[in-house]
Amino acid sequence: MARKTSTVNAATSKRRALCVGINDYPYGGSDLNGCVNDAKAWAKCLSDNFGFAASDIKMLLDSQATKKNMINALKELLAGAQAGDILVFTNSSHGSYYTEVGGDEDEYDEILCPYDISDNHIVDDELRDFFNNLPEGVNMTVILDNCFSGTATRAAVNEIIPGMRTPDDRRIRFLNPALRGLKILNDPLSAKPKKTEKFPQSKMREVLLSGCTDNEYSYDALINGKYHGAMSYYALQAIEEAKNTITYDQLHQRLRNLIRRYPQHPQLEGQTANKKRLIFS
Repeated sequence: MARKTSTVNAATSKRRALCVGINDYPYGGSDLNGCVNDAKAWAKCLSDNFGFAASDIKMLLDSQATKKNMINALKELLAGAQAGDILVFTNSSHGSYYTEVGGDEDEYDEILCPYDISDNHIVDDELRDFFNNLPEGVNMTVILDNCFSGTATRAAVNEIIPGMRTPDDRRIRFLNPALRGLKILNDPLSAKPKKTEKFPQSKMREVLLSGCTDNEYSYDALINGKYHGAMSYYALQAIEEAKNTITYDQLHQRLRNLIRRYPQHPQLEGQTANKKRLIFS
């Protein structure tokens, strides 16, 4: 059932979204199965239930989702945004980390892995730069269903590289930096993401829902006969069960209960007032 919006909001606000899903990667054994389905499912949820016109939802799938195309699409999403506009960015892909050679081994940058990850990556700071410049009153939601894990060197090799067979064909949405010839953290469990102090939640313009903590994996699996990211699947289920009327805080709590069969703990970040808003409003 679609949630009704007021005439004033419909007349004065814009609703735009960018949904990214990448299954295809250039490293053997690293392909995923559920990311494209996630992107399509989020787009359908927004258009069917939250008043987003199909023409205002851009999707980048597999080879379309290069770093250049993703950055340009984010610029288009945010261009001309004004108070009252409702913007959504969803990303389902591999995540990873980057630490400079000779740099501080206790710190790393969290990154998204675009299709052309062999040559490019998207550092979390690049995304923050976009969202920190949002005009006051723009309602921005970011949903990241990928790993920002710092525990790669403590996991078994067959868990680091997707392809491990389980009854639900479970795969990990984490790309080991070693596959790209990059430095790995010597002590991942004690490492800290560089953004922690630079971007306190009280300063965030956006609401961010991510698939796991900094030292966990996000999972890609066959769930009820279809491949999805576990976080995306159960978040969409929670929204449907709530008949599309649920706050970000409520969604987060419900999601954490639903996803318990997977060893990941979705995180919600943002200003307190924004977390108490109804989703996509």
